[in-house]
Amino acid sequence: MTTKEPIIDCWVAPFSAEKAEAWRTSREYSQIQSKFKNPGGLGTGTEGTIAEMDRAGVRFGLIGGVDHPHSQTPNDWVAEQVKKYPDRLIRIAGVNAEKGMAAVRELEDLVKNGGCRGLRIFPYGHKRPPNHAVFYPLYAKCIELDIPVQMQMGHTAPMLPSEVGRPIYLDEVAIHFPELRIVAAHLGYPWTDEMISIAWKHPNVYIDTTAHTPRYFQPQFVQYLKTYGQDKVIFGTSFPGTLPSIKKALDELDALNLKPEAREKFLWKNAAKVWKIDV
Repeated sequence: MTTKEPIIDCWVAPFSAEKAEAWRTSREYSQIQSKFKNPGGLGTGTEGTIAEMDRAGVRFGLIGGVDHPHSQTPNDWVAEQVKKYPDRLIRIAGVNAEKGMAAVRELEDLVKNGGCRGLRIFPYGHKRPPNHAVFYPLYAKCIELDIPVQMQMGHTAPMLPSEVGRPIYLDEVAIHFPELRIVAAHLGYPWTDEMISIAWKHPNVYIDTTAHTPRYFQPQFVQYLKTYGQDKVIFGTSFPGTLPSIKKALDELDALNLKPEAREKFLWKNAAKVWKIDV
C-alpha cells in the first residue's frame, strides 16, 4: 500500500477514559469489543489513533461528538483533541436531535464558532429512523450552514434497534432535502443493495465504509465501488471502536485491484468534496 496519497479517514473514534469505561460496562455496548475482536482498542486514546494514522499513511481523520440517549462524546472533549492535533483531525459536531431548537442552535454555534465541518447522528440511539420529524430541523440547518450530515446506517452492534438503519428511509429524506449532503455509514449492511440503490438515485447521498474492511465488502458493493459508484463511496474505519487497525483495512484494499482513478476517489477525493477539505 502506498502512503503518498492524502488519505482521509472519514470516521476516527478515539475514546476518552470515561467513554471507554461506559462502553465496557453498559448493557447496550459491553458486548461490542468481543464481537469485533478488539478488546483493548478502546484504551488507545487519541494518541493511539494518531499513531495508527501515521502507521497507515492517513493524512486526515474526522473526529465527531456523539449525543444521544445511549452514548455521549462531549463536543468540548472533541475540541480538545483537535486542538492537540490541528493538522490531522477535523472536527464534526454531535448534537441531540431530541432537544429540538436547542440542538439546532447548538449545531450552528459549533459550526460558526467551533470550526465543525459537519454533523454526525445515530438514528439507533434515538430509536427513530432518519426520516422521523425529530431530525428535520437539523437537516435544514445543515443545508443553511452548507455542511454534510453523516449517520450510522444498517444494522447496529449495540443492543439497540437496527431496523431504524434501513437505507430506504433515506429516500424520503433526500427527496425532502435534495441539497443536503448525506453520508450513510457502515455500508448500510446487511441492506447493501438497498443502500446502493439510494446512493444511485440521489446525487447527494454517499456511502462510507466505516466498520467494514475490504476483505468483507459484499461482491455487489465491490462492483459498485469499481464502476458506476466510484464517485459515491468514501473510505472510513471508525478506529478503534470497531476496526482494530486502519492499516489492515488499507492493506486489504490492494486486493480489490481498483483502477487509480477509483482508488483516489475512494481514499480522499470524494471525502474532500463532501466535507470541503483542502488537501
